[in-house]
Amino acid sequence: MNHRFYNKNKKEQNRILIVIAICSLTIIILSIIISIYSGIYLIGILIFGITLSIIAPFFDMPSLKKSGRMIYYSPLFITEKPKDGLIKIHGGTLFDYYFVIEKKMNGKQRTDFIIQQYLEGLLNLIEKYERDKNMKISGTSYIINKRTAEKIGFEIINTDILQRLILTYNYFNILISNSIAKNKLTFPNLNKTETFESNIRQLLERKEYIEKLNKSLKSTIANTVYN
Repeated sequence: MNHRFYNKNKKEQNRILIVIAICSLTIIILSIIISIYSGIYLIGILIFGITLSIIAPFFDMPSLKKSGRMIYYSPLFITEKPKDGLIKIHGGTLFDYYFVIEKKMNGKQRTDFIIQQYLEGLLNLIEKYERDKNMKISGTSYIINKRTAEKIGFEIINTDILQRLILTYNYFNILISNSIAKNKLTFPNLNKTETFESNIRQLLERKEYIEKLNKSLKSTIANTVYN
C-alpha cells in the first residue's frame, strides 16, 4: 500500500505523532492563555475542540488499523470491521489525504485520484466478499456524487441525524481535507453529503463497469501526472 506514513518504520511514525502532539498542545495552551487574559473563554473552548477534531485521525487511524477495527482496501478506501452483515465504508481521512496525495497534483488530478482510489478499494472489497453476496455495504461521502454512486451500484438513502452531527463537529477537519482534495481553500457544503447503500450482489453486477472506470482514471492520472 502506497501510504507514506505506513511505509515508515515504527520509530519514524512515533516521531511524527510526537511532533503533532507537541504542536497541538502548544496551540491549545496558547488559546487557553489568550482566553484567560481576554476573558473570552469561548476562544479556548472552540480552539480546543477544533484542534482535537483535526488531529484525531492522525492518532486514531494507525491505532484502529493495528487493532483490525479499520481495514484499508486502498490508501483512500477504508472499512470498519463487518458487523451484523454490514460493512461501513469510509473515504480517506485528513490523515490519509496528507500522507497519500502527491503535492504536485492539481485539483482535477487530485479529485480523479481520490475517486480512482475509492474504485480500486471497492474492487478489492468485492473480491474479498464475492461469495457473501448478501453482505450489505453502506457509506457517506461528499466526494462521489449521486450519479456516479448509482452507476457503480449504490442506492441513495437519507443521511441519519447522528451522521450529520458528526460531520458538523468535524467541519474544520473536512474543510482541510476538502481543500487538500481541491488543492485550494474550499469550504465543504455538508448539504451535498450523500449516504450510499448496496450489497455485494448489486456491486458484482456492476463490477465490469467499475473496473473500466478505474482503469480509465488510472490511465488519465498516469498520463497527466507522471508524464
